[in-house]
Amino acid sequence: MTIDTLVHDDIHELRLARPPVNALDPTLCRALPEAIARSLAAGAAGLILSGGPKVFSAGLDVPYLLSIQDDPGALRAAWEAFFDAARALAACPVPVAAAIAGHAPAGGCVLALCCDLRIMARGPFAIGLNETQVGLALPVGILRLLQRTVGQREAERLAVAGAMVEAERALAIGLVDELAGIDEVTTRALAQLQALGSLPRTPMLATRALARADLVEALSPAAIDLDRMLDSWRNADTQTALHALVARLGKG
Repeated sequence: MTIDTLVHDDIHELRLARPPVNALDPTLCRALPEAIARSLAAGAAGLILSGGPKVFSAGLDVPYLLSIQDDPGALRAAWEAFFDAARALAACPVPVAAAIAGHAPAGGCVLALCCDLRIMARGPFAIGLNETQVGLALPVGILRLLQRTVGQREAERLAVAGAMVEAERALAIGLVDELAGIDEVTTRALAQLQALGSLPRTPMLATRALARADLVEALSPAAIDLDRMLDSWRNADTQTALHALVARLGKG
């Protein structure tokens, strides 16, 4: 199993379970919508998305993507699986809180941005969309996720630089909603969801759906433009940066 489900009364915790860093390969990405569907079918009133200690998720599994890049169909399927996972979080009909007990770069940050709330561990942990640093241009839809969370000017600064920000700064700019001890992020996420659950359910969910309609739209196929992404994947700058990343990972 690449996702463990823990039940806290009517709140289900979906814990990414692909050690050591929860790199997002197609198997893990496809498991997430399935886990969400199972929890909803079981009557979950809210979901917590959690990851490993010290690393929530390191983002897309770049070594895997490079290993299949000569197979256009497999590469497309891998990216589609990731965006389908993000869409499943964004379109979830009940509130979702991200319990971020560690670093959340790139795809890990994207998944967190698709949640209603982000509770992050206090300490030397960083979150952000660092795609430009590893040779990838952000799709317009992913940029919109960041813009709706931190505002347009701050999003521009962060996205163009591919900046990762530590927890205190993330809280200050609104990228995360609360900081907690590394062992308390899930407890605080649960408390936040329980507070939402105490509200009159129908109006809360209806208002939530209205407020998140732009989030769902940002992840539409047109806003992601996967064809453009796949075309740019073979750009010389992109390939150089991605292979350099893999070399650094190999030395880590």
